[in-house]
Amino acid sequence: MKRSEFRFFDRLRVRWAEVDLQKIVFNGHYLMYVDTAVSGYWRTLALPYHDTMHALGGDLYVRKATLEYLGSARYDDVLQVGLRCARIGNSSLSFQAAVFRGEQCLVHGEIVYVFADPATQTSRPVPEALRRVLNGFEAGEPVLELRVGAWAQLGAAAQQVRQPVFVDEQGIAPELVVDEADAEAVHAVAFNRLGVPVAAGRLLQPSRGLAQVGRMATLATVRGGQHGRAVLQALMQAARERGDVAMVLHAQTTAVGFYERHGFTPEGEVFQTAGIPHQTMRRVL
Repeated sequence: MKRSEFRFFDRLRVRWAEVDLQKIVFNGHYLMYVDTAVSGYWRTLALPYHDTMHALGGDLYVRKATLEYLGSARYDDVLQVGLRCARIGNSSLSFQAAVFRGEQCLVHGEIVYVFADPATQTSRPVPEALRRVLNGFEAGEPVLELRVGAWAQLGAAAQQVRQPVFVDEQGIAPELVVDEADAEAVHAVAFNRLGVPVAAGRLLQPSRGLAQVGRMATLATVRGGQHGRAVLQALMQAARERGDVAMVLHAQTTAVGFYERHGFTPEGEVFQTAGIPHQTMRRVL
């Protein structure tokens, strides 16, 4: 198999515990590598796995897993696991996987899942909505729909992201999560292909020509799929279109690296808001 056959890759580094007495990765660990990539695949599709399967009325069960070994990975190798949905039958889904070290394919194989009733584990037809998402992704279609607008249109959806992230996950008081500024802000919400909001943010204008990003949040179950980046880019575009020339934000210190990758530079000292350390960051639009 070639890397060009895959749209999705999951990166990993071989750990000491995964190497056997032959000083190569133990054969069984490659199935773990592929299974870990499957989780990343769902995150990239912006589909929170458990919630999605519950909404679709089923779950996926492995029917068959096969691997073919062409080469060996060793301790500290950086590997890329490619995964793609190759075929969708009536109730089954076939995924092809390959483990690469650079351009060299070390292992490739297939995992076949059956969509089934969780209570009885009897097969069910793959829902058409899931079929469209998987086929669309493999055809190169976007996994998100970005909507930009006012709180009146997007507030309820934004709250579906803010509540689990800020209140449930970070323990911020609910009254601090929504404020009067929401009514004046431009909001961006990312919806997955099933219409579920998965990331959100807002844009204020504290002074003429200056945009301020805030309330940026992505559901933990799809974090790492670059969905927050899509929201930030939508807000940056909205700021440019209204004539702003600079952008400022107060980033939680754990997110500083994310904003640096998008051209923001820290300024000033770290400060506390709602008991969480924050860093002011700025960039020119």
